[in-house]
Amino acid sequence: MTLDLKSFEAKDKFTIVVYGDSISRGIIFDDEKQKYSLLLENFTNLVREQLKGVVYNAAKFGSTIVEGLQRFQSDVLKRKPDIVLIEFGGNDCDFQWDAIAENPSGNFRPNTEWITFYELLTDLVKKLRAMDIVPVLVTLPPLDAEKFLNWVGHNSEEAKNNILRYIGNVSRIYSWHERYNAAILRVAEETATRLIDIRSAFLLKDDYSTLICDDGIHPNKAGHQVIAEKILHYIQSNYMFLLNSNPQISALP
Repeated sequence: MTLDLKSFEAKDKFTIVVYGDSISRGIIFDDEKQKYSLLLENFTNLVREQLKGVVYNAAKFGSTIVEGLQRFQSDVLKRKPDIVLIEFGGNDCDFQWDAIAENPSGNFRPNTEWITFYELLTDLVKKLRAMDIVPVLVTLPPLDAEKFLNWVGHNSEEAKNNILRYIGNVSRIYSWHERYNAAILRVAEETATRLIDIRSAFLLKDDYSTLICDDGIHPNKAGHQVIAEKILHYIQSNYMFLLNSNPQISALP
């Protein structure tokens, strides 16, 4: 049975925890500094400004769902949340690319097997619901396979060719990542869990790669704006009572 968010309508304040990896944390690759840095105008902060409640960002750089669950009590439950926004998958589907580049004939596995990711995400949703906490799943923004290959291959033709020998072709990078997004969609459908499809918001753009950093996977500043708008429009359409009296939400294209 799905807990109805509207049952919270009479509350004056809500506690929301954002639970995920570096995308939710607001990490981007800074082209000028040539390193990862925290974007202050990340989607969590942009959304926070429009909500009545308190928003805690419990996302961690590099986190898989397995690692996230190890911090479940300390990072999520201790905040006594009403709502938990869940965004995992980008690190779960990742491989040890340097090792593959060194030995493309080796046997390698993703950080989290697909079936494990699917089962843990299902269990997490059920666990939150059993505690009368509303889970909200978020899809993965699409990666840019060409940028990603250049990044993990360190712009080395030899490394990139070895990675391609292992995976077959560059399009498989996208399709493998898509499998984990499909797991999120499946969990949402099977458990009747609320879903905010930020992936579609990217794919509807003329060239979504302009919203992705040079590493091919992290949304840039413009990408975070797209995510924030998608989340806020979802709230505006379904749960207006969560927003401030005069929310500033720009129109979607």
